[in-house]
Amino acid sequence: MSIASLGFVALFVFPAIDHRFGWSSVPPYAAIAGDVLVALGWMIIFFVFQENTFTSATIEVAADQKVIATGPYAIVRHPMYSGSLLYLLGMPIALGSWWGLFVILLMMPTGLWRLFDEEKFLNKNLAGYTEYAQKVRYRLVPYLW
Repeated sequence: MSIASLGFVALFVFPAIDHRFGWSSVPPYAAIAGDVLVALGWMIIFFVFQENTFTSATIEVAADQKVIATGPYAIVRHPMYSGSLLYLLGMPIALGSWWGLFVILLMMPTGLWRLFDEEKFLNKNLAGYTEYAQKVRYRLVPYLW
């Protein structure tokens, strides 16, 4: 989480430096598209919290927790990560920085490690998760992965 937090901060700092030195020239329509990605990502995260009261930043299983297979969880196994990916991709573009997308590439290994670690933990500790993972094939991006 510390590495992810540093990456998140870098998503604000790097576009600011990019703007200061004029490295990128992002047209207004692209910046608006970035705003749309940010809004869409946050909307998905809102629906995740609405559907799953067990949602947490910490990978854990509560005593009464059950597998959620409805709403966004019927489409991908990690919809909060899907929403986060959209808003993280949109942020540097909305801030007018193509070079800010480079920060996303640096953050991806950490996010993937966390996703795989979470799946391993849930398979071991959450009853029914293995069956759910067989039913909902896609982890992050529908029809792709």
